[in-house]
Amino acid sequence: MQVAAILRAKGSTLVRVESRASVADALKILKRERIGAVVVADDDVSVDGILSERDIVHGLAERGADALALPATALMTRDVITCSEDRSLEDLMRDMTEHRIRHLPVVRDGRLIGIVSIGDVVKYRLDELESERDAMREYITTG
Repeated sequence: MQVAAILRAKGSTLVRVESRASVADALKILKRERIGAVVVADDDVSVDGILSERDIVHGLAERGADALALPATALMTRDVITCSEDRSLEDLMRDMTEHRIRHLPVVRDGRLIGIVSIGDVVKYRLDELESERDAMREYITTG
């Protein structure tokens, strides 16, 4: 299975924050959208960085409450690992585990087209397993 299938299932709504937005503003977006990370970019197609809950917690631990007034760029992860939509689910899970990340922006021809979280991967895989189970039951009961 490929990342494209996850994007189709969840939709490709992109949530981003501009680089000059404060960390506090980014937190409001994370809360409102009920997400764990947001792409930092000044347009709808690039990925300048990613700001996750983990980045913010580390910033708060290092700088205290003053971190909330900083621009998102001050705490964001700059070396963003991305993936393509033709990447396999197994490769995606391996990347997330190996790099200890929970969110991967999906890029096509250098343009951001979506973001996949570990929650999206787990949900997709559980739905897949449930479908397989139902098909197996149907096969067993009907012969």
